[in-house]
Amino acid sequence: MFAKSSRWQAGFTLVELIAILMVVGVLAVVAMPKLDAGSSLRNDAARDEALAALRLAGQTALSHRRLVCAEVAPGAVTLRIASARGAAACDTAYAGPDGQAAFTANTGAATFALSPSGALYFQPDGRVTSDGAGTAVSNRTLTVSNASSITISGETGFVR
Repeated sequence: MFAKSSRWQAGFTLVELIAILMVVGVLAVVAMPKLDAGSSLRNDAARDEALAALRLAGQTALSHRRLVCAEVAPGAVTLRIASARGAAACDTAYAGPDGQAAFTANTGAATFALSPSGALYFQPDGRVTSDGAGTAVSNRTLTVSNASSITISGETGFVR
C-alpha cells in the first residue's frame, strides 16, 4: 500500500487565502477614507495658518501704524514690516510664532496661489493695496489646494 509521509507540508489552503484577501479588502475600504481625511486636515491647518498670518498683518499694520507686506509663496506666507512710519517699503522681517520667517508650517500638502498675483500691502489705515505707497486698493483671493479660499477686502482690510 501507500506509505505515509512523515513530513508536514506548510502552506495556506485556497479557503484561507480567499478569507485573507476578503479581510484585506475590507480593511482597505475602511482605512482609505481615514488616510484621505488626514491630508484634508493638513490642508485645513495650512489654510488656518495662512489666514492667521494675514489677519496678524492687518492688525500689526494698524497697531504699529506701519506698512506690513505679506508675500505669498506656493507653500508659505511670510511677513515683513516697515522699520519707520510712513515708509513705502517693508525692510524688516516679521518672525512667525516659532521664530521662523514663514508663518505656515505646511508639510507640502497644501499650495497657495494669490489672485491677482503679487504681494499684499497692509496699510496703517487698514486698507490692503497692490503697492507700498497705498495708491491702488486691491481685493484679493488666496486659494488653498483642497481647502476653502481666503478673501481679502482691499477697502476694509477684512480677511475671511
